[in-house]
Amino acid sequence: MQPTAGDDRAQDRSPSVIDHTRTAIVAEGLAARPISRHCVGPFLARSHACLGISPFNGYFTTERITELAAWALRTFSAVHLFVPDVPAAMTLQALGYPPDRAATKARRQAGYLRNKICRALETLRVAEPTTLILDWAALSGNPVYSGHLRAVSDLFDSDVDFQETCLEATRWVLEGRLKDSEITRAQLRLAVDYLLAELPLFIDTATIVGQSASVFCYHQATPFLQRLYGRELAVRPVDRQGFAVLAPGFDQGMTQ
Repeated sequence: MQPTAGDDRAQDRSPSVIDHTRTAIVAEGLAARPISRHCVGPFLARSHACLGISPFNGYFTTERITELAAWALRTFSAVHLFVPDVPAAMTLQALGYPPDRAATKARRQAGYLRNKICRALETLRVAEPTTLILDWAALSGNPVYSGHLRAVSDLFDSDVDFQETCLEATRWVLEGRLKDSEITRAQLRLAVDYLLAELPLFIDTATIVGQSASVFCYHQATPFLQRLYGRELAVRPVDRQGFAVLAPGFDQGMTQ
């Protein structure tokens, strides 16, 4: 299943010249594709995968999580599952929930999601499922994660262009929840903390978890992520950090 470049005559097989649009890993009925040429190196390394598992998202059933984890465990040397549990409360506040109720609802949903993850991993005979979960409890005490979070938060406060880019990305999320409502800047400023809490994983999961390279895997890539991994923003992922879209099926335009 080793991905290759589309042109078999090519002599230089280095990641920098492999066409990311024709590179994929297929297993367990799922296909993953790096979203930019900068993601190919970490993708081909197969050292570590971080699966994004979102709260309040019906896509992530126990069956789906089992599918995703089975693919990752078969394909990569090490695997974690990222659950942005505490930051989800900020999105709920932006949607109109009082802070206490938002925190309670986010905590309850996170527990429900962790239980689904543990059931999925137990099905796959993972001995200690909780050790593979990256939630706020696991990350808040991680000095590398905390350092990156401070850096992106400071950049958000000091760089107007980066701030507006983050707020616009957050608007995309809120629009899915508030279809017919006008979204205020105050709502965006609350909800953007969710994105800022994710950014350290997008830019340097490898160092956070102590791996040589890492690929963040999710079933879609937003315009913000396309720009981030295209090296178009003020913050950039480290060279050993990639992102791949992971979804059922196989695009015939890609090579395995």
